[in-house]
Amino acid sequence: MIRNVLFDWSGTLVDDLPAVLHATNHVLRRAGRPEMDLARFRAEFCLPFTHFYERHVPHIPLPRLEAWFHGCFRQAQDSVAPLPHAREFLEFCRARRLRAFVLSTVRRDHFQRQAARAGFTRFFDRLYLGVRDKRLKIGAILKQNRLAPHETLFIGDMQHDIDAAKAGGVRSCAVLTGYNSVAQLRARDPDLIVEHLGELRQLLERHDLELAPAPARAGQIPAAPVVTVGALIFNDAGQVLMVRTRKWSDLWGIPGGKVKWGEPALEALHREIREETGLVITDVELVLVQDCIHSREFYRDAHFVLLNYTGRVTAAPNVKLNDEAREFRWGHPDRALRMELNQPTRILLRAVRAKAKAAKKAESPRPALPASRRCHG
Repeated sequence: MIRNVLFDWSGTLVDDLPAVLHATNHVLRRAGRPEMDLARFRAEFCLPFTHFYERHVPHIPLPRLEAWFHGCFRQAQDSVAPLPHAREFLEFCRARRLRAFVLSTVRRDHFQRQAARAGFTRFFDRLYLGVRDKRLKIGAILKQNRLAPHETLFIGDMQHDIDAAKAGGVRSCAVLTGYNSVAQLRARDPDLIVEHLGELRQLLERHDLELAPAPARAGQIPAAPVVTVGALIFNDAGQVLMVRTRKWSDLWGIPGGKVKWGEPALEALHREIREETGLVITDVELVLVQDCIHSREFYRDAHFVLLNYTGRVTAAPNVKLNDEAREFRWGHPDRALRMELNQPTRILLRAVRAKAKAAKKAESPRPALPASRRCHG
């Protein structure tokens, strides 16, 4: 049973990634190095952060780099905001009397400003801030607070957090709300990967503060596959909507989600599309049903039955993403096929394109026979 929770801060409880990227690019510019886009930064940034500096700006002394970074970050950190579900999870910990601690590389002055703005300060028993290597600190934290390792969970968004959990012999949970991708986190073999803290709270509630129910821990399989619905949405220009999510390894796909108990599939489709994009679709048609079993692209092991549809929106669609998707794009279906897609979406796009070509061929007029080949009766 989990009784104690160690939290990373950045990317776990607050979203400081835009501000950190902005300050890092400021450092790179000052050092005469090219800036990074978000994808490259997420792929290359690591902890301890001194390794990142050694790789990219080894010719600049660390004190100067830190002065550049923190001077810029101080101006940008008002953009730092609590991540979705973070407050609810902290309130859950307090309600269930779980001891809560912060173990983070963030400087104390930055933490105090961010935590005060978020209203999070009151939730923690103790703070361990400015820790460059968490692997070297976690043992002392457990000893100082008399925390039993098997009752302690470390939640973080980076490989280093998982490594620190293993160094302390505690349980590890990786969240997809921060810096590292599914593939990076999976490479460190955490006890659990969740999309966000809301999912973790539901699991702990359902399993009485355990990370998994007894059958799953014993190696038994779930009772049944999960049925989901999703739609390839066309606009008036013949473009299709692609969305990118962390839970599908940052690959592009279509909006959709699970069918609820007692909910007809079409109702589920319209609900999921509204929730995830704010769109109302028409002309809905079922295209195909796919099995998606043990996909390595998805952030956890699962067996899905995918009901794939097409739909349309008229006029100028105003896409409003919820917290499940990171970004969206409209593009021609042929262009979409050249994007980094998850495999079920690629299969759907190809099926829709093949269906369109077949329909176009069937509608084209048959060529007239030459006079010499016409039948006369």
